[in-house]
Amino acid sequence: MEFTAQQIAMLLNGTIEGNSEVSVTKLSKIEEGESGSLSFLSNPLYTQYIYNTNASIVIVNKTFIAEHPVASTLIRVDSAEMAFAKLLEIYNQIKQNKTGISKQSCIEESAKVGENVYVGAFAYIGENAVIGNNVKIYPQVYIGDNTTVGDNTIIFAGVKIYSDNIVGKNCIIHSGVVLGSDGFRFAMPTESNTKVAQIGNVVIEDDVEIGANCTIDRATLGSTILHKGVKFDNLIHIAHNVEIGENTYIAAANVVAGSTKIGKNCMFSGQVGIVGHLKIADGTTIAAQSGISKSITKSGEGYMGSPAFEVSKYRKSYIHFRNLNDLVERVEKLEKEGKK
Repeated sequence: MEFTAQQIAMLLNGTIEGNSEVSVTKLSKIEEGESGSLSFLSNPLYTQYIYNTNASIVIVNKTFIAEHPVASTLIRVDSAEMAFAKLLEIYNQIKQNKTGISKQSCIEESAKVGENVYVGAFAYIGENAVIGNNVKIYPQVYIGDNTTVGDNTIIFAGVKIYSDNIVGKNCIIHSGVVLGSDGFRFAMPTESNTKVAQIGNVVIEDDVEIGANCTIDRATLGSTILHKGVKFDNLIHIAHNVEIGENTYIAAANVVAGSTKIGKNCMFSGQVGIVGHLKIADGTTIAAQSGISKSITKSGEGYMGSPAFEVSKYRKSYIHFRNLNDLVERVEKLEKEGKK
């Protein structure tokens, strides 16, 4: 789509310096700007690029003072970074504004589909599934029987949602996600190591975002639950009967074992592993590659290491870890001297 400087300035409540009729059709970094693109300058470290960028329009702070001539049309706003973020969101909404049901999709007769829904090619919606209003279901999505998807949710290509699961409103589920696969549970030890049937489901509450290629297992009984506002990065595995509290953020490659309960407002860095049947208090932060082997009961604490313990204690202990070789050499030296 094409927008003029005048239209963009009105949208951002900004003022124009230069040609108000110049138009743009794409976005760019300021150092890679080309004719017909829109960019922004917020970080002073990039100021040098505004004097030779080929971007047709550049959004700048009202406080910006040019020390050399600028060829681009400028739009001055209170915060260039926030203004550009707003434009990115608008651009993303326009790009994803798909509607209509593809003739190459399959929707079972007993399924209920709301208004203004997009269903892409080769998507499947199972028996008695309920799809809310304004939902976008991209190609090759599988939605199993008796599953509910709330209003305004976006499900990207290749997502697989097994039967009997619940997805709330305003959720974003990225490609490759699997919701409701069986939990990893067997009756052991027996000769056959009999598989324990997993007859529960997965419940995703409102405003949750799940990154690409995450797997969330259904409960053995009851529900595996992601509460409102939870945000997942890519490649996260959540085992059966796990419960994750509101507004918790989890980075890539985390693994949470079965029946663990995680509190609200937690933040976990990448590659954290948490064993099963633990309780993690509200507001807990966990550093990357930490291993959590026991419950965390005090709210607002930070943990790191494997096995993990409090950040302040870990940092003090790390000094000793680094000096361990020197300490061993000193002890060995003292032992040798003692034998003389």
